[in-house]
Amino acid sequence: MVSLALDQIGARYGRRHILTDASTPQIKGGSLTALVGANAAGKSTLFRRIAGQLRGTGAVRLTGAEADDLRYMPQDTGMSAALTVYESIILALKQGGGGWRLSASELAAVDDVLHRFRVAHLADRQLPELSGGQRQAVSIAQTLVTRPKVVLMDEPTSALDLYRQYEVLDALRRYAQDTGAVVILALHDLNQVMRACTTVMALAGGRILATGPTLQVLTPDLIAQLYGIDSRVERCSRGCPMMIVDGPVRRSA
Repeated sequence: MVSLALDQIGARYGRRHILTDASTPQIKGGSLTALVGANAAGKSTLFRRIAGQLRGTGAVRLTGAEADDLRYMPQDTGMSAALTVYESIILALKQGGGGWRLSASELAAVDDVLHRFRVAHLADRQLPELSGGQRQAVSIAQTLVTRPKVVLMDEPTSALDLYRQYEVLDALRRYAQDTGAVVILALHDLNQVMRACTTVMALAGGRILATGPTLQVLTPDLIAQLYGIDSRVERCSRGCPMMIVDGPVRRSA
């Protein structure tokens, strides 16, 4: 079983503390975990700290995985190279070494991720020709082609239309189920979080306020604390939970 836990994680830029004593219980693999919080709460910094791109205090504790099993997809993936989509995914697959000759299993892995995230029809397109949403879907495919056991994605649906958001989140949920991976997504749409994610980490002011089952964490009181809005959580006719905003912004988040 793959799991991840944070033990008093801290990080700063210069003298400015961005994260302070951020801790979680074990986050188990096999389903999606959402990282939620207002802009500038420290979500990207937390991901960089977990991924080892930023030094700081505390410890990231992995069970059933090594540091090499972790992949981080930042918000800005910067696709300017003159490569085709297919070539870019091969490059992502081979970054760990082992030469450039592809085995049958590696070719199958590339084909699988192209189809899993519905970008097979883009395989021969050059990266700079893609729309923002297409680039985002390709970035997800690049991140997952090696089948990592720990996945961090910073706003992976921000450039996608509504249909593609549902499609990509469902594909990520199936990936977590199929592989047992810990998959943590920074997301802003709380209705998408309630629909797709089993666990939530709530971050504010560089501290993790709560970690646990989605509907136990995303209470109206916590949503008000994170975002400064009055809301309630109800279930639609099919039983899916959804957040309803009752009025204007109550106070600054």
